[in-house]
Amino acid sequence: MCRWLAYSGTPLLLDALLYKPAHSLIDQSLHSRLGAETTNGDGFGVGWYTKEDVTPAVMRDIGPAWNNRNLREIADHVRSPLFFAHIRASTGTAVQQSNCHPFRHGRWMWMHNGAISGFHLMRRDLCMLVDPALFTGIEGTTDSEVMFYLAVTLGRDQDPPGAVARMVGVVERSGREHGVEFPMQMTVAVTDGERLWAFRYSSQGASRSLFYSSRVDTLRTLHPDVPYLEDLSEETRLIVSEPLSDLPGAWNEVPESSYGVVQPGADEMFRFTPEPA
Repeated sequence: MCRWLAYSGTPLLLDALLYKPAHSLIDQSLHSRLGAETTNGDGFGVGWYTKEDVTPAVMRDIGPAWNNRNLREIADHVRSPLFFAHIRASTGTAVQQSNCHPFRHGRWMWMHNGAISGFHLMRRDLCMLVDPALFTGIEGTTDSEVMFYLAVTLGRDQDPPGAVARMVGVVERSGREHGVEFPMQMTVAVTDGERLWAFRYSSQGASRSLFYSSRVDTLRTLHPDVPYLEDLSEETRLIVSEPLSDLPGAWNEVPESSYGVVQPGADEMFRFTPEPA
């Protein structure tokens, strides 16, 4: 399994979240508290947007994040209002650059923690359901990337939550056909550079951990002595596999079988239910 974070808000240096917090994503790559594995060293990736470009930049590598000099260099110099970061623990597919997250298609980014149980049984069937015009975009061998392209095929551009729900419906139907009782385990983040959606779901109803940060005005009230909170806009929000700090009141667990959307104005949370495609 993996660990990830998704940030949206006041432009920040990547370093502010990847390295500086007490339990930063880099710390989690060695000392995960809530993941299926303590160490996540099978590659990493970061993807970020700038005000000038609609398409995100993506940097991925196969080595562990904790000692990568290029990541350290980028984190000290790239400032972004919306970025993804992911550290990988392979569930069986090869450790190679094309299998590292986040995945990109046009202006969209996607990353995943979890697995499709029995993916080796369903892989051909699921790949055959990807739009032929999109299929050549699949570069790696992971279930995560196939999930992404299935969601694109099933209407992600028009209805991201519906596309993810239909994608999960397809995977669960295929799982039943191959005798897999609980095929889906996922936390997923997807963004178009303006809005950010985060999903927590598993077929068994026992999903991997996922948290979102409290509102900035609430945190300022709780912690008036924390100076960096003064520099953040009210629109700032962070979604993480596990909390980056022990700051009281800062983190809220995403409910089981739910998804949230971070957007201009009020963020929202909804029940997530797979749909037949």
